[in-house]
Amino acid sequence: MSDSDFPLPPPTFEFLVFSLKTQAEMQLGLFQFGQASEEPPNLPAARHAIDLLAMIAEKTRGNLALEEQRLIENSLTELRFRFVQVAERKPSAVADNPVEKSAEPGDAPASS
Repeated sequence: MSDSDFPLPPPTFEFLVFSLKTQAEMQLGLFQFGQASEEPPNLPAARHAIDLLAMIAEKTRGNLALEEQRLIENSLTELRFRFVQVAERKPSAVADNPVEKSAEPGDAPASS
């Protein structure tokens, strides 16, 4: 089966939220595909995905169905919590990147 034979999911708000959430989780190192990865979490990339989701939440405020609002709020809460957990567990990864000073252990991504 070629890539073009694989049906794409419909472009929904839920799919957008899940896509950004999955991207952040992957950057945080929460997914393991097969062998354990030696690559450390990419906190700046995870923060960026979380901040994108927060921006979407802010821009769509008041225009979402109750289920959509709960989905994006719950996703942001979970991702921010996991970000802090990973940042505290991997302080050397943050200390090695002096350019990204805002990703200090214990700091959560920007909130909406």
